[in-house]
Amino acid sequence: MLYSIKLNDVLVTSNEAISEEEGKAYVEWVQKKYAGKTLESISLNFDEEDVNIETHLAPEPFEKIRRITGYLVGTVDRFNDGKRAEERDRVKHM
Repeated sequence: MLYSIKLNDVLVTSNEAISEEEGKAYVEWVQKKYAGKTLESISLNFDEEDVNIETHLAPEPFEKIRRITGYLVGTVDRFNDGKRAEERDRVKHM
């Protein structure tokens, strides 16, 4: 049977019933381990004396950086007309 509880905006699921205190201890431990990351949920799988903890972290946004006409940029929105034309006319290799 699967048990679930929401603690500190984190969904905790388990294959055994756990107390709220125990669930919070697991959440705090995982948050310390992955400091600076957003924890969405954890899954606890108890197997006698062992516990398998599966973490689900929120995806982190990233910006794609490319080298265009000698500059490292994410977008060309700050380029003037000459640089935009240079980017448009360049040979793209796949």
